[in-house]
Amino acid sequence: MDDYGNLINPVLTEGQVQGGVTQGIGQALGEIVAYESDSGQLFSGSFMDYYMPRADAMPTFDVRFEGEPTQANPLGVKGSGQAGAIVSTQVIVNAVVDALSARGVEHLEMPLTPETVWRAANAPVAPS
Repeated sequence: MDDYGNLINPVLTEGQVQGGVTQGIGQALGEIVAYESDSGQLFSGSFMDYYMPRADAMPTFDVRFEGEPTQANPLGVKGSGQAGAIVSTQVIVNAVVDALSARGVEHLEMPLTPETVWRAANAPVAPS
């Protein structure tokens, strides 16, 4: 949920929302800047080195627009450049933590790579 006020181009805004959500999913699941500990050589220097979300790997997003015009400008428009990217990382991480909460998982650091999630799911269950 976000409020963009009056939309000048709803198709463009929908694309920004979809792209932002996709960016956030990629950040939550695979974006990392990794360096070799001894030399400082960057391991993740290109898009070939870590997960980059692509449209064909994303679910269909149901984007709807209901907003209130702002009084701050004559068009009643609001920004939408970061639409979707701000909250999607937290949604993904919280969903995975919630799914693993029965195993005592209360926190996970991004990115939630398959190995990170597997280790958390297979760690000894903390006593209650």
